[in-house]
Amino acid sequence: MTSSPLTEKLPDKSKGSKSSSLTDLSDEKAAVQVDTRKVSADDLVDEEPTPFRWSDWLLRRKGAPRDANAISTRRSVYDDPVLAKHYWPKDSYENTHRFDPDARWTYAEERALVRKIDWKVMLWAAVSFSALNLDRGNLSQANTDNFLPDLKMTTNDFNLGNSIFRLAFLSAELPSQIVSKRLGPDVWIPIQMCGWAILTAGQFWLSGRTSFLVCRALLGFMQGGFIPDLILYMSYFYTKNELPLRLTLFWISMHLCTILGSFIAFGVLRMRGILGKEGWRWLFLIEGLFTLLIGIATFFKMPPGPTQTRTWFRPKGWFTEREEVIAVSRILRDDPTKSEMHNREALTLRKLWGALCDYDLWPLYIIGLLFGIPAAPPAQYLTLSLRNLGFNTFQTNLLTIPSSVATIITMWLIAVVSETVHDRAFVSMIEDAWCLPFLIALRCLPNSPNPWIFYGLATALLSYPYTHPIQVGWCSRNAGGVASRTVNASLYNMFVQASGIISSNIYRKDDAPMYHRGNSWLIGVCAFNCFILYPGVKAYYIWRNKSRDRIWDNMTPEEKSEYLTTTKDRGNRRLDFRFAH
Repeated sequence: MTSSPLTEKLPDKSKGSKSSSLTDLSDEKAAVQVDTRKVSADDLVDEEPTPFRWSDWLLRRKGAPRDANAISTRRSVYDDPVLAKHYWPKDSYENTHRFDPDARWTYAEERALVRKIDWKVMLWAAVSFSALNLDRGNLSQANTDNFLPDLKMTTNDFNLGNSIFRLAFLSAELPSQIVSKRLGPDVWIPIQMCGWAILTAGQFWLSGRTSFLVCRALLGFMQGGFIPDLILYMSYFYTKNELPLRLTLFWISMHLCTILGSFIAFGVLRMRGILGKEGWRWLFLIEGLFTLLIGIATFFKMPPGPTQTRTWFRPKGWFTEREEVIAVSRILRDDPTKSEMHNREALTLRKLWGALCDYDLWPLYIIGLLFGIPAAPPAQYLTLSLRNLGFNTFQTNLLTIPSSVATIITMWLIAVVSETVHDRAFVSMIEDAWCLPFLIALRCLPNSPNPWIFYGLATALLSYPYTHPIQVGWCSRNAGGVASRTVNASLYNMFVQASGIISSNIYRKDDAPMYHRGNSWLIGVCAFNCFILYPGVKAYYIWRNKSRDRIWDNMTPEEKSEYLTTTKDRGNRRLDFRFAH
C-alpha cells in the first residue's frame, strides 16, 4: 500500500499535532498513539453517506447491516493527487493543525462523535433558538390581555410596530454577519441574546405608542442576523447531509416554544393587578429575564470550533485529539470550502460585493420575499380576531395551541416527503398550496361568522407544513463558499423579513373584522407562488446545471486541472458546482 502524496505537506506527526490513522487514546494527558502503517486510498467509502431519514425511522427500516468497525472515511478531492492541492486548507484556518487526509475512522467512531456533538453543540443551539422565539412570540400573547387598549393604540399602530421591527431586523442582518465573522458567532450570539433579553424585559415600562415603536426597532436590530449566525456556527460541526435534520429540529423546537409560551402566558397574564400592573407587563419582564439567564450561560456553552473547546472553565475540553482529527477531516472532506476563512476573519468589501452580485441566488431571494406572505397576516391577527369574536384572554391563549401542535406534525411530514422525492422546489411549494383553499374559505365568510367555524378554518390554515427550514438549507447549499454562504444567508433572511413588512400591512383597520380585501390579496400572492414562482425557479436551476454540464463534461482531466489551477471563480461560480433544486 502507498502513502498519500500529500503527507509531505503535513506537520511532523511526532509533535502530536494530529493522528493519521486509527489511534487509541486512553486519556488526554497520555501521548497520542499513532498507527504509523501506510494508509491506502483503497479502503475509502465511495457511496454517498445515507442521512437520517424520518421515513426510515417511521417504517422501522434499518437498512443494510454495516460493520461498526469498518472504515467510514469517504473519498474526496483530497485523495486525488492532481486536484487535492487546489482544495488544501489555508494556513490561517483555525483547524488546519487537526486536518489529516490520511486519517481513517470507523462508523462506530463517527456515530459516537456526532452523538457527542448533538448533545454538546446542537442541544444548546436549540435552547438559544427557542429563547429567540419565546421573545418574538410574546407580543401576540400580550394582545390577548388588552395590550393595545392599555397603551391607547389601534391595530394600525400594531401593524406599524411590526413593520418597524421587521425593517430593523433586516437592516441588522448584514452588519450582524460582519460583526459575527470578526468576533466569531460564539461571542456575538450570546451578546445578541443578552441585548434583546434586556430590551424584552424593558417593555415592562412601556407607556404608549412612542415607547412601543422604539422598543420594536431596538428589538429588531438586536435580533437581526441571529438565525444566519447560528446556522453558520452549526456548519462548523456538521456535514451537509447532517445539517438539514438539525435545522428541521430547530424549527420544531420553535413551535414547541410557542406552545410553552402559551401556557406561560396563561399563568403569567393572571398577574394583572399585582403592584397595580397589567399582566402583559409581567409577561415581558419574566420572559426577558429568563432569556437573559440563557444568554449569559451561552457565553460558556458555545466554543469557537471543534478544536477550540478547551478553556479556563473547561480545561479538558469536549473532544479528545483523535476526535478533533475526525471532526475536522470529515467536515473538510464533505465541503473543502469551509476552510477558506478563519472563524475570526472579517468579511472584506470585495467578498461582500461579490456575494451581493451573485445573481444565481436572486431567485431564492424572491421566494424568501413571497412564500411567507399568505399565512403571516392570519397568524399575526389570530389572537386579536379570537378576542373580537368573543373568546376571553385565557381561552384565546389556549386556542392557539392546536395549530402549533399540528404544524409540528406537518413539518415533520414535509421532511418525510422531502426525503422521499429528493426535491426542494416543489416540496417547498406545498406550504402555499396548503394555504390557498383555506384562504379562499376565509374570504367567503360573512362579516359576523360563527366563531367556531372561523376558528376551525384559521387553525387549519395555520397548521400548514412550514418549509422555511428546507429553503434555508437550499440557499446555503446553492451559495457555495463560506464567505458567500455567510452573506447570502443574511440576504435571504433580509428578504424574509421584508416579507414580514409587507404582510404586516395587508390587514387594515378599515377592512376589519374579516379582512376580505386583505384575504383577496393573499389569495393572489399564494396562487402566483404555486403556479409561477416555484416552477420557474426550478426550471432556472435545471437550465443552469445543464449549461455547465455541457462545458464541464467535454473537458479532459488535464483541462479540468488547468481550470482549477488558474480560475478565479469561487463557490457557485465554478464550473464544477451544481445547483440544488
